[in-house]
Amino acid sequence: MDNDNDAMDVVETEETRQVTGIERNLGVSPIEMRQRTFTSAMRGYDRQEVTAFLTEAALDFEAVLRENERLRQEIFRLKTSLAQSRELEGSLKTMLISAQKIADDMKENAVQESARIVGEAEARAELSVQKAQVKLEAAQREIDGLRMKRREVETSLEATISTLRGSLEYVREQERRDRGENNVVQHRPHVVVSA
Repeated sequence: MDNDNDAMDVVETEETRQVTGIERNLGVSPIEMRQRTFTSAMRGYDRQEVTAFLTEAALDFEAVLRENERLRQEIFRLKTSLAQSRELEGSLKTMLISAQKIADDMKENAVQESARIVGEAEARAELSVQKAQVKLEAAQREIDGLRMKRREVETSLEATISTLRGSLEYVREQERRDRGENNVVQHRPHVVVSA
């Protein structure tokens, strides 16, 4: 029994500390396998063979445990890396969505602004056309008014010319008659009136 207690009091090394930290949940650790002693019995197994087998099994078990720990650490590292990648992916998705929203907003604003500018330009153009139309109509009325005045003046001038022609013909006719009746021209004295 004292041998059993002596076997349990093992000096802890770096290697055993690492392995025992991993093996807290296991029923038997590699150290316990190496240091386990059995009571002697008649017809029992050869002690050296059992010890050699336990040592070899402990070494293999230790190697498996180390590999298991290495794989656990690798899994932890990969999970951490995956979590970071997913977080980065989430951030990138959020940024992409934000960038797309900003681009859509900018596009919508540009469309609205261009529609507003086009609308204003069309309104100004329509106003300019209306003003030009009003000016054209006013100019046309003025031209029509001037044409009417011109016709009135022409008619008035034609009437005046016709009247003057008639008067001129009358005067000429009168002069012809007067010449025919009096071939003698009477001379009227020129009287100077002084004041």
